[in-house]
Amino acid sequence: MASIRRCTIPDLMSMQHCNLLCLPENYQLKYYLYHGLTWPQLSYIAEDDEGKVVGYVLAKMDEESPEDHKHGHITSLAVKRSHRRLGLAQKLMDQAAQSMVEAFDADFCSLHVRVSNRAALGLYRDVLKFEITDVEAKYYADGEDAYAMKRSLEKFRQPNAKPKKCKDTAHTEGADAGCCASGSCDKSD
Repeated sequence: MASIRRCTIPDLMSMQHCNLLCLPENYQLKYYLYHGLTWPQLSYIAEDDEGKVVGYVLAKMDEESPEDHKHGHITSLAVKRSHRRLGLAQKLMDQAAQSMVEAFDADFCSLHVRVSNRAALGLYRDVLKFEITDVEAKYYADGEDAYAMKRSLEKFRQPNAKPKKCKDTAHTEGADAGCCASGSCDKSD
């Protein structure tokens, strides 16, 4: 069994260790520290019954997004092999998404994934409902392309929160609103 909790600064080395075990993209400790100090409410860990980190999500807010179209970004997600297929990745991602909405009123979340990473692509597209928005050629250090993906965070808003509405009357509003609901419309409030 594993539990999810917000990451703290003392967890960062364990997150880095999990990253080194699970992923080909590795970061220096100062990059984890930057995330932890700048956006402390957005990164989460999964830990086992002994308190060992078995997964994490490292997240941030896009610093260049306009104030009226804020969005978060998943820098890295990893779950150790011993704890995969337990729903931890989904729980970590949903917790980060919820925090992006609560703390920063984010409209959507983005990430990059290797085009060859079929397992991650299945999680992002089929389970978490991310959409592929672009292919970024040679995104990774080894020259592999990445899918740029995006997920609306509308479902994480409180039920009584006022939904963002599109200023373009030609667009449909509501759950099946297409671009407006996905956060891709540049005419949304």
